[in-house]
Amino acid sequence: MANETDTDRTAAKKGGGGQQLSKSLKPRHLSMIAIAGVIGAGLFVGSGAAIQQAGPGILVAYSAAGLLVILVMRMLGEMAAAHPETGSFSTYADKALGRWAGLSIGWLYAWFWIIVLGIEATAGAAIVHRWVPEVDQWVWALLLMVLLTGTNVASVKMFGEFEFWFASIKVAAIAVFLLLGVVAILGLMPGVAAPGLSNLTGNGGFFPSGSGAVLGGVLVVVFSFFGAEIATIAAGESENPVDAVKKAVKSTVWRILVFYIGSIAVVVTLLPWNSASVAKSPYVAVIELYGIPGAGTIMDIIVLTSVLSCLNSGLYTASRMLFSLSERGDAPPAWSKISVRGVPRAAVLSSTVVGFITVGLNYIAPDTVFLLLVNTSGAIALLVWLVIAVSQLILRRRMGTDAASRLSLKMWAFPYLTWLAIGAIVALLAGMAILERTRMELLMSLLLAGVVVGIGLWKYRGDRSAAHPVADASVSAEVKNDEAETLAPSGTAAVLK
Repeated sequence: MANETDTDRTAAKKGGGGQQLSKSLKPRHLSMIAIAGVIGAGLFVGSGAAIQQAGPGILVAYSAAGLLVILVMRMLGEMAAAHPETGSFSTYADKALGRWAGLSIGWLYAWFWIIVLGIEATAGAAIVHRWVPEVDQWVWALLLMVLLTGTNVASVKMFGEFEFWFASIKVAAIAVFLLLGVVAILGLMPGVAAPGLSNLTGNGGFFPSGSGAVLGGVLVVVFSFFGAEIATIAAGESENPVDAVKKAVKSTVWRILVFYIGSIAVVVTLLPWNSASVAKSPYVAVIELYGIPGAGTIMDIIVLTSVLSCLNSGLYTASRMLFSLSERGDAPPAWSKISVRGVPRAAVLSSTVVGFITVGLNYIAPDTVFLLLVNTSGAIALLVWLVIAVSQLILRRRMGTDAASRLSLKMWAFPYLTWLAIGAIVALLAGMAILERTRMELLMSLLLAGVVVGIGLWKYRGDRSAAHPVADASVSAEVKNDEAETLAPSGTAAVLK
C-alpha cells in the first residue's frame, strides 16, 4: 500500500517493549515548553556581557539573532506539522540527506544537552550553596540531578507539569519586569526619573563600539535562543501534535519580541550600558533601580528556576533524541524500550549517567577535561540550524506544487528566505572561526562532528534507501488517508516510518 495509514504510524511509534510513548502532554504544557525553550538563564545572566560589548546596539544583535531563529523555527515547523516525529530534525535529515545525516545530527544534539546538564546542575548548585553554605556544592548538584531525573523517569506528564510551572514563573517575572520598566521609562514610577533617550544616545551613541561589535554581539546572543526547537520534539507526545507544532512555531515571533528584545530594551533605556552594575547583572541592576528590596535574592530565584527548567527539558530532550536514534537502529536497542507509563526510561537513565559524569568532571577538572567537553558542544546549535534549513530546502523541492499547496504551515518566501537563513548560519560559523574567543569552540565542535559524520558514513556506506524522494508524502499527517493514496508515490511509506 503506497500511503501510510494511521495504524502504521501508531505502530511506528512503539518502542522495543511494545509500549507507546505517552500522549499526555496538554496544550498548556506544549505552550509553556515552547516558551521555556526560548527563555533561559543566559537571558538573565549572559546578557550583561553582550551589552558591555555592543552598548545599546545590542538590540540590533538580538533582533538579527531573533530573526534567524524565527526563520529556522518556521522551516522546522513546516516539516514537523507535516510529519510530527519525536526525532524531529534528525528524522528529517534522514529523509533529506541520508541516514548518515540523521545519525550524526541526532547524536550531536543529544550530546549538546547532556553537556548542558553538567553546566546547569553546577550553576544551580552554586545558587543553592549560597543560601545553605553548610552543604557542599557538589551535594546540591547531585540532588538537583536526582530530582529532575525522577520527574523524567516517572512520566511525561510530570515532566510537563514541572516545565509548565518553571516556565510560568519565568514568564510572570519577565512580565512584571517589563510592566515596571514601561512605567519607569514613562516617568510614572516614584523616585525614578524618566531617562528619555539619554542612555540610548549618550555615552558614545547607539553604537559606541562600532558596527563590528554588534556583529560580534550576534555571536554572543544567538546561542541564547537555542532550545526553541524542543517544542517540536515534545509535540510527538501530545494529544494533537500537528496543532501543537503550529501554535508553538507561530508564537515564536512574539515570544522573542516581547521577552528578549523587550526586556533588553528596558535595561539599556533605564541604565547606562557601560555601568558596572549592568556588566555584573543587568536585571538585578534594574530591579534595584525600581527600589525593590532583595533584588539579588529575587534574581537568584528566577535564575534557579531557569536552571531547573533547563535541566528538566535538557534531560527530556536528550532522552527523546536517543530514543528516536534507537528506533532507527542508530543507538543501543534497549534505549527504545518504553515503560508501562509511556517513558523511555533506559534512554532517560543513560542521559543521566553521562550527565552525572559531566557534573563530576566540572568539580574534578573544570579547566581541563570539562572545558574540553564544553568546547565540543560550542557550535552544535549552528550545525543543527544548518541541517534544519538544508533539510527543509531539499524536502520542499521534492514535493510537487500540489503537495506544497496542501501544507498548512509553510516557510515564507520559499526558497529565498531559506537560502538567506543558510547564508546567515554559514556567516556565523565563519565569524566563530575569525574571533579568537570562539575559534577553539568551533574547531572542537567540528572535530567531534567530523568523527560522528565519519561513523555515520561508514555505517551507511552504499545505502541509498534514505535518499528516496519523499515527494507529496510529507503532507501525509495533514491529509486524509484516501487523499494520501493519490498523493504518495509507490514506496514512499517505507521512507516515512
